[in-house]
Amino acid sequence: MREQSLDQPDTAKARANGPDSRRRWPVLIIICLVVAGIGVVWNRIVTAQSKASKEKTDSRQQKIPVAVVDARKDAMAIYLNGLGTVTPLNTVNVKTRVDGQLMEVLFHEGQMVKAGELIARIDSRPFEVQLTQAEGQLARDEALLKNARIDLERYKVLWQQDSIPKQQLDTQEAQVHQYEGAVKVDQGQIDSARLQITYCRIVAPIDGRIGLRLVDPGNMVHAADTNGVAVITQLQPIAVLFPLPEDSLPRILARLNKKEQMPVEAYDRAQKTRLAVGSLLTVDNQVDTSTGTIRFKAVFSNKASELFPNQFVNTRLLVDTKRDTIVIPAAALQKGPQGSFVYVVRPDGTAAVRPVRVSDIQGGEAAIDSGLSSGEPVVVDGAERLREGAPVETRRNGDKATGRGH
Repeated sequence: MREQSLDQPDTAKARANGPDSRRRWPVLIIICLVVAGIGVVWNRIVTAQSKASKEKTDSRQQKIPVAVVDARKDAMAIYLNGLGTVTPLNTVNVKTRVDGQLMEVLFHEGQMVKAGELIARIDSRPFEVQLTQAEGQLARDEALLKNARIDLERYKVLWQQDSIPKQQLDTQEAQVHQYEGAVKVDQGQIDSARLQITYCRIVAPIDGRIGLRLVDPGNMVHAADTNGVAVITQLQPIAVLFPLPEDSLPRILARLNKKEQMPVEAYDRAQKTRLAVGSLLTVDNQVDTSTGTIRFKAVFSNKASELFPNQFVNTRLLVDTKRDTIVIPAAALQKGPQGSFVYVVRPDGTAAVRPVRVSDIQGGEAAIDSGLSSGEPVVVDGAERLREGAPVETRRNGDKATGRGH
């Protein structure tokens, strides 16, 4: 038995170095590698999360520079803009009313003339001859009429004495009436000749600016001529025709029906220089179906001749003035799925999204009906980087950036 016990350690050692022991080593190695890999991955995940959390924290702490303007309560004028054409109230093509030779032109091209002022003269001698002939014929017929009336009185006495038949008296009465008619005809011819002589003096029918001369002196002119002698255009006052969308018609008619005066401003093509200020006169009687607009007519005094016929101008019609409304720069408005909104800076220096209702936008400014109060700072520059609750660093025009709320 001792010998047997002495052999047992050798047997255990042999078992340890046997096939089962050799199979367990690779498994242990694999397990160790898996554990080590899991540790590496876990370390990387923890590191990435920590880094992301740190970047998120840093980004939250980083302030976004923005420009702000305080909302204010103010009055806003509401204008409607249109492209207009300057149109004279009156344009007259001055033509001769008689045929004859143009003897004299008494105006300078581009001259301002008054109504009744002599501007040209036609040869009146042929009509003066006609006047002389008519006057001679009138004198002759008046003498015949006088003699016929004397004979009529004589015949009346003779008829009462039953010395002549009634027929002879009636014939003499008819002859008197005939001479009376002849005298009226002669007087008409005299008036006609005098009227033709008057027409030989061509005068300006209206006040205005006379254009280029259309006929030179010495030419024969006729009443049937198309061109005439000159064209006179009234400049003071003057009108402007401009179209506006038909949707604006009820708003304007409501004020026109109340006899309210609606100012109209005329600007140059660049819309930088105001040329004149007038008032709305009337509106056309139908809408242009091809454009969906209706024409309006404004009148301007044009005392300094700022406006010229057929000139294109930009018009601004004042249709309303909003009193005590909240006004902000139009650049502050943002568009979203729910409509318009602005970014407001809270007292703690963070941005807040504020939905607003916009009533009108004029001249780079917006009138806000609801959503803002006077004095609240709204972001006008840098809003593209903002989100709800983002910290901001505010600045105003001419000021350095400041951390609001700190």
